[in-house]
Amino acid sequence: MDSLFSIWKVDRDEALRIAESTYIVHVHDFEELIVGVKGGIEHTINCELTLAEAPLVAFVAKGQPHKLTLKLVNDEFDMWVIRFKSEFIADTIFQHYQSFMQRPNIALESGTCFNRLGLLCSLIDAEMKNTAPDLSVVRHLLSALFLMIEAEKQRVTDKEQDEPKIQNETFTAFLRILEDNFRRPLNVDFYAEKLFMSARNLNLICHRIMNRSVSELIETRKLTEAKKLLAHTNKSVAEIGFELGYNDKSYFTRVFRTKTGKTPSEFREEVAALLTGTS
Repeated sequence: MDSLFSIWKVDRDEALRIAESTYIVHVHDFEELIVGVKGGIEHTINCELTLAEAPLVAFVAKGQPHKLTLKLVNDEFDMWVIRFKSEFIADTIFQHYQSFMQRPNIALESGTCFNRLGLLCSLIDAEMKNTAPDLSVVRHLLSALFLMIEAEKQRVTDKEQDEPKIQNETFTAFLRILEDNFRRPLNVDFYAEKLFMSARNLNLICHRIMNRSVSELIETRKLTEAKKLLAHTNKSVAEIGFELGYNDKSYFTRVFRTKTGKTPSEFREEVAALLTGTS
């Protein structure tokens, strides 16, 4: 994905065209949110198959293996697909991982509250269709969309008295500790000790939920913040690296280039071009 953000609507005809294609389990280098107004999906994520009919929301985190099949319901299909780079909402993306880790697909209730989700998607789409879309507006609308989805999820969960509420308290606690400490040069043992468990067991939990090791998640959080700072501040590469626990600028640059394919300076120039529409 070359852009920071994209949104489009999948209608009946496009859903049929997509359904004719053969899809295998794959991973994305971006985050994906689906807001389903009509139709249904068969979604295999983390080796678990879920069937859901609209109204629904589905979220796929960067790097999560998944396979998605679109289904017409009553010969109808209408869904919004939103894709964005994690640095686009770096401040909250890990909260969304935590929110959706237990239930990446969820059927919601129809009505006024759900209709507001579609309205927000329409507002985002309208802004993105402008000649020079204001990405700060899009960012605020996307944050509002996630907040409303969370409220709708809670309404549904509160009514599901017979469905056990599966909580992964360890992973939730890990994300909370990570958010407080990712800027420090700490290793896996620090987080494992904070959770009163072995590094091996913490790694197993992270692999099961996110298909990534603890070290990879720590580095991902650092790099997500680095991208945000490169895109939205004038801090030097050395300052950003130091702020994130990399005492050596050349090492920070090497890690960044290994993970992104670009140096920090190249990334900053590319994002600036995207934001100004000069690319």
